[in-house]
Parts: sequence; structure tokens; C-alpha cells
Amino acid sequence: MDPLVTFTLPIKGLSHGVHSLTFDVSEDFFGQFEGSPIENGKFEVLLELDKRIDMLILDFNIRGKAFTQCDRCLADIKLPLSGENRLLVKFGEEEESDDDADVVFIEPETHQFNIAGYVYEFICLAMPMIKVYDCQKDIPPPCDLEMLNYLEQQEPETNENNPFKEALKNLTNTTGKSFPK
Repeated sequence: MDPLVTFTLPIKGLSHGVHSLTFDVSEDFFGQFEGSPIENGKFEVLLELDKRIDMLILDFNIRGKAFTQCDRCLADIKLPLSGENRLLVKFGEEEESDDDADVVFIEPETHQFNIAGYVYEFICLAMPMIKVYDCQKDIPPPCDLEMLNYLEQQEPETNENNPFKEALKNLTNTTGKSFPK
């Protein structure tokens, strides 16, 4: 069975008002997206859907963990991620507007709306550029202590005879004043 089919919302038979839905996201979900920056994880997506006459307001609350490697010590970690996002789904023709990035237009006769792509996008947006967290709270910590000790022992290389650094010291700005050294 297609793991993305569970993310299909039945719009036509849904009554007007607020509805709460819960979705579970796991490895099967991420496997459906080629080249995904997240290959595995466990997430819970709480969706509050407000159906109105002319639109749907979808409020996503995403909490979970991505299984990845720590960018500091290269150990396998369960990186906690969370995010809150809103998506507006309007019935009708698409309007020209540059400031409506989170607005989707669908035909009024649409029976179903699949949110899998949006859930995937919101989880990926929650992933930080540098994959580290306060792992010392975990018991036992997942850190590779050998790697961390090695990194602490390394001293940054300093080259006192750097010609670029010397050239920068002699630069002046457009007012004729020297830059601070």
C-alpha cells in the first residue's frame, strides 16, 4: 500500500468547521521522496483543519526525531525537530500575488486533497543546517567521545607570516583612514 495515501483529506464529505487529525510519519514516508535530506525518522503530525465555504485553513504541528549523523562527532543521533506551519487552500482560480507563498488554489469540485508533499516540506524545513543538539541530556549520550576528545586536542593553525593578513593591515577605507587592527 502506498504510504502517502493516508495523507489524503476527503474534502467533499467533510462538514464545515474545525477538525483535528493525527498522522504518523516514518521511514516508509521518506522513502517516497527521491533524494530526501531525511532518510529516516519518527514524527507525529497534528493537523487542525478548518473547513470554510471558500477555503481550508490547515495548521500543522510537527514533532519528532530525525535519525541522522551528528555534524560534530559523526555519531548516529535522533535529532529532535519541531515546527508549526499554516497552509491556506482556497477554492477557485489562482490569483496573481507575490506575497501568498503558503496559499494553494484548487477547483471547487475537488473531492480529495493530499497533504503528503506539504508534510514532507515542513519536516525538511525544520531540519537545521548544522545537525547537533544538546545530547548530554540523553542517557547514555550518543556522542562519539573519542572523536570529541580528538577535536578538543586540535589547535587551530596560526601562520604569523600570512601575506594576506599583512596586506589587509595596510588597506585604508575611502575616507583615507586606516582600518582598525
